Amino acid sequence: MHNRSVLIRSGLLISSALMTWLALPGNFSFWPLLTVCLVPLLSLLSGSSSLVKSLFYGFICGVLFYLLQLYWIVYVLQQYGGLNWYLAAPAALLLAIYMSFYLALFAAGFYLLDRYGPALILPPGAASLWVGLDWLRSWLFSGFPWMDIGYGLWSQPRLLQIAELFGHHAQTFVIVLVNVTILLLITRRYGAQERVSGLALVIIVCGLGAWYSAERWEKVETIVKDAPEALVGVVQGNVEQTRKWSPQERLRTVKDYVRLSAALTTQRTPALIVWPETALPFYPRKDDLLRPVSVFVDNSGTALLTGAPWFEVEQSPRHRIIRYYNGALLMQPSEGFGFGYFKSHLVPYGEYVPMKKYLPFLAPLVEAAGDFTPGTITEPFEAGPIQAGALICFESIFPDLGRRWVNVGANLLVNLTNDAWYCKSSAPPQCWAMTVYRCVESRRSLVRAANNGISGFIDPLGRVRGESELFVEWSEAMDVPLLSTRTFFVRGGYLFAPICGAAAGVIIVIALMRMRIGRSRW
Repeated sequence: MHNRSVLIRSGLLISSALMTWLALPGNFSFWPLLTVCLVPLLSLLSGSSSLVKSLFYGFICGVLFYLLQLYWIVYVLQQYGGLNWYLAAPAALLLAIYMSFYLALFAAGFYLLDRYGPALILPPGAASLWVGLDWLRSWLFSGFPWMDIGYGLWSQPRLLQIAELFGHHAQTFVIVLVNVTILLLITRRYGAQERVSGLALVIIVCGLGAWYSAERWEKVETIVKDAPEALVGVVQGNVEQTRKWSPQERLRTVKDYVRLSAALTTQRTPALIVWPETALPFYPRKDDLLRPVSVFVDNSGTALLTGAPWFEVEQSPRHRIIRYYNGALLMQPSEGFGFGYFKSHLVPYGEYVPMKKYLPFLAPLVEAAGDFTPGTITEPFEAGPIQAGALICFESIFPDLGRRWVNVGANLLVNLTNDAWYCKSSAPPQCWAMTVYRCVESRRSLVRAANNGISGFIDPLGRVRGESELFVEWSEAMDVPLLSTRTFFVRGGYLFAPICGAAAGVIIVIALMRMRIGRSRW
């Protein structure tokens, strides 16, 4: 009997982890599973006999899920981080364990809400708790908001429009709300009142969301059609990561990018051409390899926004400090580099090592890329009618950075990235899916240039207007609408997630007080 119980619990945990993985972008992206993917885990938590067991269930489910989701990290650490498999695999496991703590906290919170919280508030309380923990994970220890479940709807733009109110967290809230309500409907231990109230809330929330999305789709589509446009070109050089920084290959890399860019100027001259992150595999301040690029920009008459490493020297009577940056640089015809943005949200253990004094064995992870200094967002890149805000690499998964670019005047978002590290894993389509939401949240077009893909164009409604394949040369130019309105999300809706977290915290405190009172009476 005990063995059967263990098998049932294991099956429920595996089912939730597997269905959530299948529902999210990457390998399968079968989004309808989002409506039921959490139900097995929730049913296990609903029948849990203790807080400790609930923590354990959430943790194990999280480990299973994140190992499926982040498997590609092992290859990255081996191939580019210089770690052997016996170090790379434990490092990936440690990341999965860290991510799983948030699901464990949700499981413990759900147990308290279910047992001691107000009965009618379980669905919105659980949804608020989940969203609040997602928000916590997005900034704690520099933040890693990878593949929140709300991103699972990325391919359904007509369902995304409420993101202009509360971001992708709005979708996450609704998904968790639906899953908890299904649990109420199929589990006998809940009464008719809880079932009816939960079902009514889901109908109201989903109904309002559907109505709002339909209304805004029609209005924003009209705004997009009437908006001024600019021709923007994107180049995907498909440069092998292993040869990109090779001294004998750098000139070939530059010539390939110039050749692909020249093909975009044969009929019309783009206002801006975008190259990927570190497309220039050298420091352009002092390198003759910049000459072919300058000649192309001057002859074509188009502005070029390219990724490139940069350095600044700070000289004082006692010290000489060299600061290195992962930059996005704008080159104008006959002017050279006139403006640059330096990546502000660096990749921990990829572009800098937190506490590296105490973790010397991780030094190989940054030897190839250098130890970078973060920059700041000040003003957008200006190229004709374009005011572009640059998101470098995984900055596109942080909603706050897109919001900050809009607040300083950007009418276009540009994502320069190099996803070659991930090879043909699930990571590139996951990055692409998360980037779609930045368009709806800010109502901005987004142009993405990736070294090996996925590159493409996304409009302010979240519609993909063009995209490349992985690991091919690709160049394309497209007219993109330039909007300047500020959405509710940009003005204040970004506070939705922390407010959810605070509300869930209050409810859990009430539940803890009820638990303490109940035990004292016992």
